[in-house]
This record gives sequence, structure tokens and C-alpha cells, in this order.
Amino acid sequence: MNLTRRSFLVRGGVTAGVACGGALGGFSGRFARRAPVRLGLVGVGGIGRINLERFLVMDGVEVNMICETHAGRAQAARACVASLAGERAACEVTQDYRELCGREDLDAVAVAVPDSLHADVALSAVAAGKAVYGEPPFAHTLGQGRALLRAVAQGGCVWQTGAHLRGEPAFRCAVAAVRAGRIGRVARVEVGLPGGGRGPAGWDGNADGGAYHWRWMSACGGGSLAQGIGHYGDIALWGAGKETELPVSVVGRGEYPRDGVFDTATSFRFLCFYRDGVEVEVADGGRLEKGIGVRWIGEGGEWIWVTRGAIEASACGLLAGLPPEAMRPVDLRRDFIEAVKARRPACAPAAAAFHAAALGQLGDRAMRGV
Repeated sequence: MNLTRRSFLVRGGVTAGVACGGALGGFSGRFARRAPVRLGLVGVGGIGRINLERFLVMDGVEVNMICETHAGRAQAARACVASLAGERAACEVTQDYRELCGREDLDAVAVAVPDSLHADVALSAVAAGKAVYGEPPFAHTLGQGRALLRAVAQGGCVWQTGAHLRGEPAFRCAVAAVRAGRIGRVARVEVGLPGGGRGPAGWDGNADGGAYHWRWMSACGGGSLAQGIGHYGDIALWGAGKETELPVSVVGRGEYPRDGVFDTATSFRFLCFYRDGVEVEVADGGRLEKGIGVRWIGEGGEWIWVTRGAIEASACGLLAGLPPEAMRPVDLRRDFIEAVKARRPACAPAAAAFHAAALGQLGDRAMRGV
């Protein structure tokens, strides 16, 4: 694909997002004095069920309320709490997330709902003074994302994104090396995501056993692009030092279904230009030389590439002598609980999640010619 600055389709209105600086000053102090952390979960299907199980086995955490509209998942979640929490199993169930967010006896809320509902649920939790653990993408649209980012910053709440690649040693090593200047100034970043796909085959979390899935309808989700960009895009921007900056222009071409209810991109490739000349290319994995993963390329041609379970570099010395903390795994759910208790920033902050999601949203707009 021949992409140039002259052919860009999205320009203007792309300004730097609201920064999260100074958030600690807004904390009420109640979390530091209170243990265990009392948690409510909105959505317990798919990744929400995994979140429930992982939080339940942590010391210092009580799951006191669940919000779920699907009766079967709600019943299974209640049984899970009874099985894993033992004497801590006093857990209520509601179908209204506003009821859960408004509870005075909850300190934190974990959100795992369709993309189009991320911002609404999270805004309700932030407005109620809760710490939030939110799944990527940060929000479904740029407008929703800006509103949520502003609310998080103004409310001074703890925010953690479930961007779990940030906790995996290979990704942490790669980011540490790039940020330490091992490849010199970053000139280009390639982000390969899992392929597009047209429908829900292979995905879980839907209500009808595979016949219907919100993720592949643009009114509700963003398909593979939105799912992947919140993870690999987050790593790419973190390493390049662009996690609080938006591109000034985006160009792209993609393929979309011509019929049926599933209308998210089945194939995608777009290029983002930053004010300082850095370029970030995003594509489904088969279109890039290194496939799925992230590759940072320096001005002199040196590069570092990482994917799940593998890390490579153009020269062996680029990865040598990294500090031990760069190779230490981080459990983002545990980090969230510890951040709530200590009233400190979490590992995957709101600003980074907003800017990662925005890459996918801007790319989608460019490919659709909006």
C-alpha cells in the first residue's frame, strides 16, 4: 500500500488528550485506611469471568456485588463466588450498573462489558469516587474517550487498564530497551495485530452460543482492530514514548463486509504520522514482515521486535544488561489492588489506554473515508 502524507484522510481535530498528571492530589484517602478492598464487577462473561476468578483468590479483596444482565452468567458467577470466597462469599447481584457504582460500601469497580458501554459504566464509577479496572479498548469512540479521560483526571481516581502485555517479561524488556535508547531515536513503529475476521467464530462471551456477537458490529464493538490495538498498540506507544500524544494525520485502506450485520474491518492497514516525524504503521499481522507483534525501528536502522513468547533485535547487544525490574512479570490485577490500597498510579494508566484506543479509532475513520 502506498501511503503518503498527501493522501491522508483524517486530519485536524486530533489534539493531544487530557493528561492524567496530578491525579494523586484528588484521592480522598479512604482507600489507604481500609482493607480489604471491596470490589464490584460489571460484566462476568468472557474476560469478566476470568477477572472474577482472579480477584476472588487474592488476599485483601472482597467481591461484594456483581452486575450481570445474562441470567446464566449471573448464576454461574454467584456459584463461583461461593466456591472460591468461602466465608467471604456475601455477594449481591444486580442488573443495573448504576446501582452497583453508587454503592457506598464498594471501593473499586471492574468493568468488562461490550465496547460501546465501556465509557458509560466507567464514568458512573468515576463519578461515584470508585477506583476502576477497565478492559481495553478504553472507550468506543474518541468523544467518549476524551470525556472519560477528563473525568479520571479531574476525579483523581486510581485507573488500571487490563492491558496485560504490560506485565509480560518479553514486552517489558523490549520497551525498557527502546526507552533506554538502545536503537537510538525511534523513527518508525510497526504494529501487527491478529487478523480481521468477519464474525464471532472462535470468540466467547456471547449470549447465544456463537450465533450473535456484539464485537463484530461497529455500533457495539470494533472487531479485531479495536481488540488488538488496546494491547499491542499500547505497547507500541509505550516504547516509543507516544502514550500521551495523538498523531497529526492518519491514512489507511481496509476491507469491510458488504452485507450482513457484521461490519467491522476484515482486513486493515493504516499509517499514523506524529508531529516530530515518527510514523506508526498498524496492520493485520500477515501484512507486515514480522507478523503479529511490535517492532520499533531507529533512525539508523537498528530494531527491536517483540511478540508473545519471543523477542528479537537486529543486534544481540541491544537487549543485554537490562535492569532486573524490566524482566520481572507484573500481575495487573494485583497491581490494581495494591495501587488502590497505596493511593498510587497503576501500571496501565488511563492516558495510555486512551491514546492506544484512539489509534484504532482514527485508523478506522481513515479507512472508511470519514
